[in-house]
Amino acid sequence: MLTRRAILAGMAAMAAGPAAAAAGLQLLMVRRKGCVYCAQWDREIAPVYGQHPEGRAAPLLMVDLDGPYPDGLVLARRPWLTPTFILLQGGVELVRFEGYPGRERFFGVLRDMLAEAAG
Repeated sequence: MLTRRAILAGMAAMAAGPAAAAAGLQLLMVRRKGCVYCAQWDREIAPVYGQHPEGRAAPLLMVDLDGPYPDGLVLARRPWLTPTFILLQGGVELVRFEGYPGRERFFGVLRDMLAEAAG
């Protein structure tokens, strides 16, 4: 569960400036073998993810739905749908998006997630 302390720490880091905020951000992609939408994301987004400002602001970390998950990860709830995209700061969930919105909308959704996290 996201604690008030974690939220405040994340907000303080973001208030310190974009470089400080981006330093601890990651985008966790929870995927599953055989997921057709994960495969579509792999074809359409993976090759260009790091070239977009949003991709550089939140480096990608991928995990299988069944784990293992990184130690110390703090999520609001266990993911059940793939793909699920969870914006993390310091391993703590800030915001999530479930499902793949398609090539045309993905970076807009991620931009909205980053804006929501910045609050």
